[in-house]
Amino acid sequence: MEVQFLYSLIVAVFIGGVAGYLGSLMITKRMALVGDALGHVALPGVALALIYGFNPSWGALLVLAVGIFLIWLFEIRTKLPMEALTGIVFTASVAIAFLFLPESKVSTALIGDISQINFWDTLVSIVLCIITFLVLKKIFSKMILANLNENLAQVEGINTKKYNFIYLVCIAVIVALGIKVTGSLLMGALVITPAAAARNISRNLSQYSYGALIIGIISCILGVLLFKIIGLPAGPLVILTASIIFLISLFFKRR
Repeated sequence: MEVQFLYSLIVAVFIGGVAGYLGSLMITKRMALVGDALGHVALPGVALALIYGFNPSWGALLVLAVGIFLIWLFEIRTKLPMEALTGIVFTASVAIAFLFLPESKVSTALIGDISQINFWDTLVSIVLCIITFLVLKKIFSKMILANLNENLAQVEGINTKKYNFIYLVCIAVIVALGIKVTGSLLMGALVITPAAAARNISRNLSQYSYGALIIGIISCILGVLLFKIIGLPAGPLVILTASIIFLISLFFKRR
């Protein structure tokens, strides 16, 4: 039991940190709700995994791969905002999921079950989180420039379509991994809330992005420890912890 709890804590720390770092980019790009929406896009995959007894993260990742490809393709074909296209795919996914998701599995799908994490989940999560963080770090400045001035980014040789696709893949990986920690309903909050708190107290972009990473880690550590102590679901406790940190950050908000 203690080993399993340690696995849960390690996974939560890695996912929480990278989710916060990712969130700092999402808020800068004014795409805060995309992470939340993609959590819902994953629902059909989570539902299938719960029904047939395989890892919910793999089910989520499979469906998210299809979802982000459709969003990326629709964006190229229609020129509609990514938020709008994500909303279309997200609502369709939720509708599909609730056609066959058993009532007994709804809670696990929506708020996660960190007690089911094992050694292989931990190892895969660590590796994928590190890879995703390194990719995000490499594209971070390019994505910021593209957000500020897409024409200038193109002059600098930045392929915005390619980087938007890489960015969506990173979101999908973190959302899929985070399903076991916070579930599909709350994953968006794990991405956005630490970043929002960091933005309140940071002076520059570096403080903002790494501050979000640290707050994500702290939120997960405290949430999982509370889960161990009081026995309530870890997902909501992690998000409530992040929300409290956000409220505290308001008192230190830089003018």
